[in-house]
Amino acid sequence: MWHKQGTFPQVSHGSREGWFTRTDGLGPWPWCMLWPMDTMWWPPTAAELEALQRRLAGEADWRPRWAPPAGRPLAIGGVFVATPRTEAAPLAHAAAVVVVAGRVRASAVVTGRLEAPYVAGLLALREGRLLHAAVTALAMVPDVLLVNATGRDHPRRAGLALHLGAACGLPSIGLTDRPLLAGGPEPPAERGAAAPLLFEDEVVGYRLRTRAQARAVVVHAAWRTDAETARGVVRDLGGGSRTPGPLRAARQLARAARSDALEPHAASPALAHRSLS
Repeated sequence: MWHKQGTFPQVSHGSREGWFTRTDGLGPWPWCMLWPMDTMWWPPTAAELEALQRRLAGEADWRPRWAPPAGRPLAIGGVFVATPRTEAAPLAHAAAVVVVAGRVRASAVVTGRLEAPYVAGLLALREGRLLHAAVTALAMVPDVLLVNATGRDHPRRAGLALHLGAACGLPSIGLTDRPLLAGGPEPPAERGAAAPLLFEDEVVGYRLRTRAQARAVVVHAAWRTDAETARGVVRDLGGGSRTPGPLRAARQLARAARSDALEPHAASPALAHRSLS
């Protein structure tokens, strides 16, 4: 159902508890978002991707900015790819989660091949379709999505965090260890301290100290989010860990799936894969 052509990825669901869940088998996502293999979102060549990135950057300039809803906890999505470790196990595992008030309320894992080598600024060629498939496999729609990639800090102002948010129809925030092109000072050592990152005179993100004395993470404005909102969402997550909880949960799930693939006899029942059809 989700793919127009090619090999279906393998997918497993975690908890199906959550808001916005449908019971017709299509999941909670708009029909237009259910084509992760569609070349409209994930073109096969660098030249086509760069053209799409420029269009997305232009569209992002006029899209209304998202603000966190008041009166209830945020449902925060996180998505992460665990890359292959050996040629004997060449598949990557993309995991997506939704966390509400510190609890994982929905999760999904998708397995497939990475489609290109890593090239700075072209990460979408490598991971985009797998990540899109994982997010749209979730049985619950998050308010905002955390992505291990840049957003506006990008040669064409549309890194994978922005691109994936647009493809999924979700506000998104990028999280990385370091900026791609932007520059700025280090923040003070206390938790919650932040310092702006500028690229061509635009504040595109912040270095944010999520744990006292720990190395700052880089928080990126992405799809429908500005740098200040992105900083506030990540700062307010807390949890005592350097990596924010939703992204950490997705990383743990993806790496567990990769380990299970290397040692199939030890696989968790929650990660038993089934084919989308």
